[in-house]
Amino acid sequence: MRSEEKTQEAATLIVGLGRTGLSCARYFRSRGRPFRIMDSRFSPPALAEFRRAFPDVEPVLGGFSRKEILSAGEIVLSPGISLATPEIAEAVQLGIPVIGDIDIFSRAVSEPVAAVTGSNGKSTVVTLLGEMAREAGLKVGVGGNLDGRASMPALDLLRTGVHDLYVLELSSFQLETTQQLNARAAVVLNVSEDHLDRYESMQQYRAAKLRIFNGCQYRVVNLDDPLAQPDTLPDDRVLRYGLSAPERDGDFGVVSHEGQRWLVQGRRRLVAVSELRLVGEHNLSNVLAALAMGTAVGLSEPSMVEAVRQFRGLPHRCQWVGEYKGVAWFNDSKGTNVAAAMNAISSVANSIPGQVILIAGGVSKGADFRIMVPVLRGHVGTVVLIGQDAGQLEEAFSDVADIQRAASLDEAVSMAAAIASPGDAVLLSPACASFDMFQDFAHRGRVFTAAVEALQ
Repeated sequence: MRSEEKTQEAATLIVGLGRTGLSCARYFRSRGRPFRIMDSRFSPPALAEFRRAFPDVEPVLGGFSRKEILSAGEIVLSPGISLATPEIAEAVQLGIPVIGDIDIFSRAVSEPVAAVTGSNGKSTVVTLLGEMAREAGLKVGVGGNLDGRASMPALDLLRTGVHDLYVLELSSFQLETTQQLNARAAVVLNVSEDHLDRYESMQQYRAAKLRIFNGCQYRVVNLDDPLAQPDTLPDDRVLRYGLSAPERDGDFGVVSHEGQRWLVQGRRRLVAVSELRLVGEHNLSNVLAALAMGTAVGLSEPSMVEAVRQFRGLPHRCQWVGEYKGVAWFNDSKGTNVAAAMNAISSVANSIPGQVILIAGGVSKGADFRIMVPVLRGHVGTVVLIGQDAGQLEEAFSDVADIQRAASLDEAVSMAAAIASPGDAVLLSPACASFDMFQDFAHRGRVFTAAVEALQ
C-alpha cells in the first residue's frame, strides 16, 4: 500500500492529448492540482495548444510508458483509449484509480445534468434539448461528445460560469470510465451495431451505454428499442416514449387525429408532425426523446413545443434549408455514402406530396450505386449530378430517373429550381465524398445553402 506522501508525489496522469485531455489539464491547473500527461502519438492533435498553455509541463509522447502509468496516483483516461489497453488494464489490476472526464465533471457540479447517449441521434437530441432550455429562459451549457467545431468538452463548460442546466452528449467510450453520473435525467436513444472493433460483443457495447443510468433520478426509455432499455426499471421516475399511441398518461408518442399525425403526451396533443422542420421517423423519435428529457428536468411545455417548431436540425444532416415557390430544400451534405443517402431520400419523400429532385455526386469511394435504385424508384423524378464520378451515378440511375449534369453545385441548384414544382423537394444527398470540389462535407453544405438562399 502506498503511503500518503508517495500518493501526493504521484501526480494525476492524463492519458490522451486530444480535446478531452486538454480540457482535463485546464481543469486541474485551474484548481492547482499537479498532473502529468502522455499520448501514444508523437504529434497528438492538441499538442501545439497544450505547449502554449502549459510550457512548464513536458508531455510523454510516442508510446504508453508502463513506468509512468504504474507510478500514477490516479489515471484520467481519454475516451479514445480503451480500458483494455494492456498498460491501463494492469494499472486497474493494481488498484490504481482509472476515471474519465465525466466522473470529474459529475463530482464538480451541483446543478442538474441531462445526459444523452445512443448509437444514432445523440447530437440532434442534445442540440434540441439545449434550444428548449434557452427558450425557457435558462442558462444552459451544452457539450460533451457533441459533434461540431463549437462544441465543448464537459470540463470546459465549467470554465464558462455556472449554468442552470448542463446537457451532455456522451459516447460509450466516455461511459466506460463513468462510475456515477448522477444525472437529473438520462436516456439511451437506441443501440445498434457500432464500435465492435473496440468491444468484444454487442452486449459489452450495450452495457457501456447503459452506464449512463448510474445514479440518475429520471430514466427516459425508448419503448421501440428493447436494447436501449435498462434491464430493470423502478416503479416511478421513468418517462417513456415511442412512435405509437401512448399506453400510459405520462408516456410520449404519436397519434392520428382528424387526418393529421400529432406528437402527444398521454392524451394531450403537443405539436402536429406537419409543423416540424425535421423529416423522417427517426427524427420523430428524437423529438419525443427531447420532450421527455425536457419534462424530466422541469422545462415548461410551451417552451419545449416552441423550440420543436423552430428547430431546423443540425447542419448538413437532412437539414431543412427553406422553401422557395412551394418547393422544400434540404441539405444532407453529410450523406457521404450510399446508406446515408438512401435514408435521406426515404425521409424526405415521405414528408412531401410531390417528388424528390436529388443532387448527388462527388468522389464515389468505390461505392455500388445500384443499391440505391429501389429507393429512387417512385420517389425521385430527377437526379442532378455533379463531381468527379458523376458518370458512375448516371450509369446506375439512368433507368429509374431523368439525369441532368451540372458543372458546379451552384448550377445544380439553379437547374433543380427550374425542374421542381410546388409540393416537390430538392435534396442534396451526394452519396459521395466531397474532396473533388470542396474542402469537406461542411463546405459543400454551406455552398448549397448559400445557393438556395440566393434564389430568394
